[in-house]
Amino acid sequence: MVSKDKPRERKLGMDRTIDRRDFLNGVAMGAAGLSAAVMGGCAHMPAATDAVIGTNTGDPPTRTGLRGSHAGAFETAHSVRDGTFFPTAEMPRDMDRVYDLIVVGAGISGLSAAYFYRMAKPNARILILDNHDDFGGHAKRNEFMLGGRLHLLNGGTELIDSPRVYSAAAADLLKQLGIEPVPLANSSEKEDVYAGLGPGTFFDKETFGADKLVIGGPGREDDEVVDWPAYLAQTPLPESTKQEILRIETARVDHFPGLTSAEKKDQLSRTSYSDYLSKIAGAGPVAMAYYQKITHDEWGVGIDAEPALDCWGFGFPGFQGLNLDPGPAPRMGNTAAGYVDGGSPVFHFPDGNATIARLLVRQLIPTAMPGRGVEDVVTAHANYAELDRDDAPVRIRLSSTVVAVRNMGGAAQSLGVELVYANADGVFRVRANNCVLAGWNMMIPYICSELPPAQKEALSQLVKVPLVYTSVAISNWRSFKTLGVRKILCPGAYFSSVQLNWPMDLGTYKSVRSPDEPILLFLVRTPCMPGLPCRDQHRAGRFELLTTSFEDFERNIRDQLGRMLSDAGFDPAREITAITVNRWPHGYAYEYNPLFDDFDTPTDQLPHVIGRKPVGRIAIANSDSGAAAYTDSAIDQARRAVDEILAMD
Repeated sequence: MVSKDKPRERKLGMDRTIDRRDFLNGVAMGAAGLSAAVMGGCAHMPAATDAVIGTNTGDPPTRTGLRGSHAGAFETAHSVRDGTFFPTAEMPRDMDRVYDLIVVGAGISGLSAAYFYRMAKPNARILILDNHDDFGGHAKRNEFMLGGRLHLLNGGTELIDSPRVYSAAAADLLKQLGIEPVPLANSSEKEDVYAGLGPGTFFDKETFGADKLVIGGPGREDDEVVDWPAYLAQTPLPESTKQEILRIETARVDHFPGLTSAEKKDQLSRTSYSDYLSKIAGAGPVAMAYYQKITHDEWGVGIDAEPALDCWGFGFPGFQGLNLDPGPAPRMGNTAAGYVDGGSPVFHFPDGNATIARLLVRQLIPTAMPGRGVEDVVTAHANYAELDRDDAPVRIRLSSTVVAVRNMGGAAQSLGVELVYANADGVFRVRANNCVLAGWNMMIPYICSELPPAQKEALSQLVKVPLVYTSVAISNWRSFKTLGVRKILCPGAYFSSVQLNWPMDLGTYKSVRSPDEPILLFLVRTPCMPGLPCRDQHRAGRFELLTTSFEDFERNIRDQLGRMLSDAGFDPAREITAITVNRWPHGYAYEYNPLFDDFDTPTDQLPHVIGRKPVGRIAIANSDSGAAAYTDSAIDQARRAVDEILAMD
């Protein structure tokens, strides 16, 4: 964290008025803040969360400040977890309407479940409840008006991309929504906007002894060619470290002579990438610091908690001389395994996979999302007033946290499902013939008491990966143009990477063309605690995010950008015009890790499989249930959950 030195604060621009925050005297209130009687206490929530929230005017995608799991979205759930909600909450008021299906969670999995159910039963009445003030779940949209032009960036789920080929169900859903990734990519991506700009690496003085931005290094892209001697010569690294990195990146050394490819893969699956680089490939402590965060953006932890085999599968360095056969291995993680055999097409909408959520809403509630095609949905103005109309067959009720769900008559002979939810208007009881729980799976044991103990235990093991995706608006990008960079890796800094917004033209949405125009920057941070087991690192990262104020995020943003770009005249006080910090304490779905999970466990005994078993007329979906942090997994689990319900009729 950056210190609060007053002259330094003024230089960074912490005293400037920008589109970022409201101070509420230490009281966190969301856009639809719950009353104290509804929220109850939250013993595990430190006071630092949060005296700061984003602007609460306008549609949710335009709100800035601390977003993602924003203030008002999680306090009720935490009070249920801590056992403090029901002793202080008012008695639920009964709603007179009975729905055919209630979906808990308006993310892509929940919206897909509603879509699949309505396709099977066109006259069904469906209610979708979500604790956030916007739909989409992790597929969050950040929307800015800069220089008279609409600018978009993903606040969560980044792109269509999976290590697996999309299933028939997921591929067909995209097709029905009008999404064809390959033609879209061919027609919309505008790489020439950043012609001549390449990768860079920022070495921070706290980790490497000096602040220095080095141009032309690795961007960790599939098709890049790096002149490693020239790049390393510019770095502030000791000569011995330069030679270690050069050897890791370019040398063809067989560190396991005499072993077959299968035997080598088995060894790599049981060895962390950290141990492989340090104990086998001979990397020293400074080189290890250089590589420590290379895995952050993929798995949310450093190289100490990732198996070397998975890192080979992603094309990370150090394996050139092993002569490993193509293809996955029995103990290869489920994320990396597919990349060695191919995967899905890749496409990035201007707002990430929020476009998929918007297209699903258009199918479910056409009046809420005007337009007809993929191209126009990106710039369509969502009518949030249409989401929860009393006369609509499908309704989405936001800022409403489900606190209890049960089968009426018991799970064995369920007569339907009863749910209790809380929002700013009070506490309500609502009934349905069926229910899909498509929220975060580790919350399910707290709201569904009739689950068997083994299923509750399984759900508790699905510890989501915390992360922060930050959108920073700057008045121009001349500094990036001057330096010749479009993406900067930051192996020791607070944010592990910084890049210019993806260049994209889609329909009437147009990318910037001139470096004199405003632009959005995309910053990534995945908090963790090296040295702990994987799940414990995620828990530690979650605690960090929930105890970090927006002010601290902003200070680190301004400090890091100022230090990185100062040689090109960047002034964080003058040029930063808006900040949205998308904080996800519960981020990516947990994916099994060969270092910490038993890969010999039968499939039907894996926690995500046990955890997703239906209970009466309550089915369970979301990417957690597929143990894969990808949109196709969210869709596939929605399809499975709906099929389970339909089979009961």
